[in-house]
Parts: sequence; C-alpha cells; structure tokens
Amino acid sequence: MKHYDKFYIDGEWVEAIGKSTFELVDPSIEEPFATVALGSTEDVDKAVSAASRALPCFSESSTRDRIDLLTSIAAEFERREDDIMSALTQEMGCPVRLKQHTRSGVAAFRQAVETLKDYRFETRLGENIIRREAIGVAGLITPWNWPVQLICNKLSSAFAAGCPVVLKPSEYTPMSALVVAEVVHVAGAPKGTFNLVNGDGPTVGHAISAHEGIGVVSFTGSTRAGILVAEAASPSVKRVAQELGGKSPNIVFPDADLRAAAAFNVTRGLSNSGQSCHSPTRLLVHEAQLDEVLGYLIDEVNKLCVGDPRQPGTTHGPVVNRAQFERIQHYIDVGIAEGARLVCGGPGRPDGLDRGFYVRPTIFADVSRDMTIAREEIFGMVTSVLTYRTLDEALEIANDTPYGLGAYVFSKDHKKALEMSRAVKAGRVFFNGAPANTAAPMGGYKKSGNGREMGVFGMEEYLETKAMIGFA
Repeated sequence: MKHYDKFYIDGEWVEAIGKSTFELVDPSIEEPFATVALGSTEDVDKAVSAASRALPCFSESSTRDRIDLLTSIAAEFERREDDIMSALTQEMGCPVRLKQHTRSGVAAFRQAVETLKDYRFETRLGENIIRREAIGVAGLITPWNWPVQLICNKLSSAFAAGCPVVLKPSEYTPMSALVVAEVVHVAGAPKGTFNLVNGDGPTVGHAISAHEGIGVVSFTGSTRAGILVAEAASPSVKRVAQELGGKSPNIVFPDADLRAAAAFNVTRGLSNSGQSCHSPTRLLVHEAQLDEVLGYLIDEVNKLCVGDPRQPGTTHGPVVNRAQFERIQHYIDVGIAEGARLVCGGPGRPDGLDRGFYVRPTIFADVSRDMTIAREEIFGMVTSVLTYRTLDEALEIANDTPYGLGAYVFSKDHKKALEMSRAVKAGRVFFNGAPANTAAPMGGYKKSGNGREMGVFGMEEYLETKAMIGFA
C-alpha cells in the first residue's frame, strides 16, 4: 500500500515533521489503498515561514508576471487532467466522466487572468490615492466534495492578488491536491509562494486559522467547522472568508416549463452524488402541479446510472466515505419517520450493489417546511418537494432557512422572476437553469458564510485597502 509521506514547502518536497498517518479508503469498494502523512503545528510553522519569506517579492510582482504564472498553471493543469481525474476517482469515487471537477479548475485560473487584465490596484478618489495591496500570507482550507475546483478558486485569486499560500486540503482527498502541487511547481511558481501541508482540521486546520503569520484564511466546508475556524482566527484579528453549508430552494413558478425545471433539479441537485453545498435540495412547486412535476422527476431519475465510477456509462458514483453514507441513510429514515412520502429511492444501496458507499437517488413529497429533511443540509442525493399556493408563500418558504448560499428560479416571466430573485436571501440566484459564471461572485448569506470567491470579488478577499491622502 502506497504511503504519501511528503509535503510541498518552499519549492521542495519535504518529509513531514508529524508522525501521524491517515488511511485512504476507496469508497467504491470500501478497501484501503494508501496512507497519507498528517501534518503537525511545526509543519504549518515551516510552511508559513516559507510563505512569509516569499511575500515581499511576490506581493510586488507585476501584473504581467502574475498573468504569465496563472496562464502557465492553467496550461499545465490541462496537461495533467487525466492524472487529477484518476486521483479523484480513487479517493472520492468521482465518475470518470465528471470532468467538471478539473475543467472548473482550469476556468478559475483563466478567469483570474481576465480579472487581472482590467484591474487597477491604484485609483484616485478626489485628492486621495486608493491602493489595494496583498493582505499577506493566505491560509487555504478546502473540503473533499469539490477538492480540486475549490483549491483552484482560492489559489487563483490569492496568486492574482500577490499572496503566497499555505494549503490544507481535506485528509480524505489529499492525492488530487498533491497533483495540483506538482502542477504549480512545473508551472514555475516562485519558491515559497505555494505550500501544501496535509492534515486534519483539529491540528493543521486549527494551526493555520490561529497562526499569527497568516493574514487571511479562506475556508470552505460545513457551518460547524466554519465556526471553529472563525473562533481560532479571532485572537489574531485576521480576515476570514467562508463558504459554508446550504439548503438551496428551486422556486418553480406556475408558468414555468415544468419538465425542464424537473430535469434541471435532478441534474444539478444530484450531481456529484448530491455532495454539493449549492444543490437545489428544496424543490418548491405549486400545489396544483405537484403530481405532474413528480412524474417528470421520476422520469429523470430513471435515466441515472449509479455504480462503478470507473465505467464510462456511470453518472453517479459513491459518496466519499462510510460516515457520509450513514449520515444520508439517517436522514432518509428520518424523512420517512416524520411522514414525508417516499416517491423514489429510499434506504440502502441501489439494486445490484452490495458494497461501496452508494446511495439510491431519493425524492420525498408531502414535505412540510418544519421537517428535518427540509431544514438540515444532507449532502447526498435526497430532494424534498414542497408545495405553495401563492408566490408570496413560495418566497416565505424559500427564505425560511438558516442558510442562504444558492437559489434557483424557473419562470417564463422575466420580470416576476427578477423580483423573486431580488427578494430571495441567497448569494447566487440562477434563472431557468443558467450555468455558473466564473466572473460572478460566489458566497452566501446567513449561516452559509461570509466573503466571496471568483472574479474581482474573490480576488479582493486577498487585498487590503490603503488610503494615501492629499497626494493628488
């Protein structure tokens, strides 16, 4: 069994100081295949020191130099796409056909290039000069569900701003992150600007969050973990940017194309085996149209193929680990116990799969807004269908959640859909299944976090603002 025992620090692969290890399990067959070294506080100190030494030069590098670096990373990333996908399939069960994991990463670097082309780091405001400069060393803490995309979102913005980084990927998905480190190295990142320390949250995640030498922490993960990050960061008064949990509504107007709305909800809501914080897990339909929409949902679910992620025909692989599998099974059981109507799916694995962390695509109807499955983030292929009588009630239901990450609106009436979008408390609202846009900011309201990623807004999370007064 292979052991990944090195971290990438100060432009080199170095032995971990910490001696703890973590066993990696292939979720498609429930068998261990490798171990990875877990870092210590001392490993984080070493990485922060390297990044701090790189900061003065990197933060003052030219826009042209940063554009060239980001362009080089994107090109090398594309060259290594198969290697990254192979790692993702083994460590998290990602189907080989789900290239969104890698292509969204490339898109993030290309978007950072476009952002830099038009960005002015110094502007005039009356008799003052407003300067935006790198905030310092950036600590990046990323999750296991979109491990490569989220590394790329954060890294591209940090590099565009001129911030060296210390990255802690999830301990469940370290292999893909190690390939990303190889990509950044070959692309020519200056020594010390990119540092990777594998580890768990309580040790490495906490050390990054609390470190006095780090100027900003960007975290994506659960709301519970985000609170711990913010608490650890507070004594040093560093900036904390977080993308946390979600319970996104899809508001389907009575005039909408119901079949298209249902098809989108299955495609988007169950993508990545439902392990996405933006998933439209609450589908809101008019009470008179419930049966019609349920029929369309069943039709779409029947097109899915849950199984071996290495087979090209597989649309949905397993969830990442046993804990996540058992969590989803618990929520399905709770939904049934609380009186929701099981439309399709249900407990257990899909037929024909006797091992692996596979979940049956599950849809519940007759869900009331106070039910557990309508309020808590499940992070699996479980959709709750709720009904409304008026659009005002639909808006009330949509906003009746502690989260506010994403929302979706389907309607033929552009004006009314726009009004609804303005009223929904969510960081991103998608109209009629519009695709994501890398220039548009991504982030949430309420317990879905603070700060933004992607485009100008994402880069500015890594910049500090300075006013130089009377220089005009």
